Amino acid sequence: MSDHAKLPVFPRISANRPANMSRSRRPERDTSASRSDSSASTSPERGFDDDKDSIMLQSNDSLSSLAPSVSPESDDGARRRAIEEQNRVSPVSRLPAELMIAVFAKLASPADLKNCMLVSKDWARNSVGLLWHRPSTNKWSNVKSVIWTINKANSFFDYSGLIKRLNLSALGTEVSDGTLKPLAGCKRVERLTLTNCTKLTDLSLVAMLEDNRSLLALDITNVDSTTDKTMFALAQHAVRLQGLNITNCKKITDDSLEAVAKNCRHLKRLKLNGCSQLSDKSIIAFARNCRYILEIDLHDCKNLDDESITTLITEGPNLRELRLAHCWKITDQAFLRLPSEATYESLRILDLTDCGELQDSGVQKIVYAAPRLRNLVLAKCRNITDRAVMAITRLGKNLHYIHLGHCSRITDTGVAQLVKLCNRIRYIDLACCTNLTDASVMQLAMLPKLKRIGLVKCAAITDRSILALAKPKQVGSGGPIAPSVLERVHLSYCTNLTLAGIHALLNNCPRLTHLSLTGVQAFLREDLLVFCREAPPEFNEHQRDVFCVFSGVGVQRLRVFLNNNGGGGNEDPGSPGYGDGEGTMYNDGEDSGVGDVIVNVTAQANIMAIDEMDEEFGNDSEMLGQD
Repeated sequence: MSDHAKLPVFPRISANRPANMSRSRRPERDTSASRSDSSASTSPERGFDDDKDSIMLQSNDSLSSLAPSVSPESDDGARRRAIEEQNRVSPVSRLPAELMIAVFAKLASPADLKNCMLVSKDWARNSVGLLWHRPSTNKWSNVKSVIWTINKANSFFDYSGLIKRLNLSALGTEVSDGTLKPLAGCKRVERLTLTNCTKLTDLSLVAMLEDNRSLLALDITNVDSTTDKTMFALAQHAVRLQGLNITNCKKITDDSLEAVAKNCRHLKRLKLNGCSQLSDKSIIAFARNCRYILEIDLHDCKNLDDESITTLITEGPNLRELRLAHCWKITDQAFLRLPSEATYESLRILDLTDCGELQDSGVQKIVYAAPRLRNLVLAKCRNITDRAVMAITRLGKNLHYIHLGHCSRITDTGVAQLVKLCNRIRYIDLACCTNLTDASVMQLAMLPKLKRIGLVKCAAITDRSILALAKPKQVGSGGPIAPSVLERVHLSYCTNLTLAGIHALLNNCPRLTHLSLTGVQAFLREDLLVFCREAPPEFNEHQRDVFCVFSGVGVQRLRVFLNNNGGGGNEDPGSPGYGDGEGTMYNDGEDSGVGDVIVNVTAQANIMAIDEMDEEFGNDSEMLGQD
């Protein structure tokens, strides 16, 4: 029998129909050959026989114009079966893939995502990418599991292609080339973090970079075996690179970084700290080829001269952060050579710590050229004077953070003008500014948003300064009086301070979480030191003897102790200005508000071989805790 004979025979409709009966035509379905999943969707690819599309699963009353006519009874049966099938499939399984992925993304636990993968193939397809996007590699067992899975033959998914973020920094020195090499098949990694993996070499790094054109960020901080070979591989393959951190990779030279600058033109963030072989050559190449740079950190690149800094600023219209700490060769000329009328509105953070050649004229120029600076660090720029501080006042309300530690030529006059014109300062460090007196601190106390203040070794200040800091502040013009918002106060080696002033500070600064009083004799008492945190293990015996830093819960316990014991019991309650044990004393009219002060700090504290910065202030200063 021929194929034609197998087709059903349909009765012809009589042509003698009533005149008022028109032929019924149903709209024809689109017979385009394009598949329903061919749109620009992020849904997992469906197989050719997959009919579980959310549209196809909806009940459809219409009959195709090509379909044979059927009796009402058979039509009802087919419809009934379709409804039963639709009810059999879970409603969530009928969701489009995009919605399922959005739902699964709300699950915080990898275990939950793994369970989702076990429900069905649909669920697995839509959850596997979320589970493997950033696999957990903080334990050796996890790393071994990842390596075994991605190298397994005939896997249901291409797991190596699903990994977008790989971070082995938690294992640090335990990671070797033998660990990283088996992961070299992950060619779609976008963020590779290998901080402190010091055993790695070019062997595994180059293998990871080859043929990976998806890489956006690479962090090999302290991987000091890295050489130009890795950087050349990076330049060849990672053309989409946006972030590079090679801190302390001392073997890398200008040659390879020039190649990176020329090929990776989308770079936005560069951290080249401690790359001691770098010179102006590579930095100028970055400035001229990578026009999207937002942040560059050149801390400890001691070979840099003025030319590279001038080029970075003039060629970087989007530059927001420029960190040049300990770049000793930089002079005023780096800024004086900037075009006379040019302004750099994007620059917000400038760190010139220990640029010892810098003087007032350089500060004046950069402040004029970058009028929206928010954070300015001039610590250990010992040549600057009040003239530079007067220039800084041009920043006005834009200035939030100012570090003038060790700028010992600054006086009360400069500080007073700074407070007057920059009243939004939140953090200020004046450590070792030995010319400052209570007059400066009483002005600083008027800053309504001040959160952190560093006065280490400002030996001339007394309890009058502390009481001023403790005073409630007026919110806005004519606003309500509110408690101080101070959070961190550094007063180490301010030897004129007494228990009474600090007690007042504790009771009137509810947000206080850090208080350093190293070397302050009044606090070197056993009953108070029990609330102090432990000295760092690297400190010598002399440093330990005078160490006194309260932080976190220690501040709270010290406050409670002093309140319960009337200020510690060793202060004379009759001394002028001393309160009722609550430490709320404000007597601005009396210069000698707290009587005789204790100034006989132990000889140990005076001769200690400590860096001029307070030992905890240097490591724990506002510089390391920016907003």
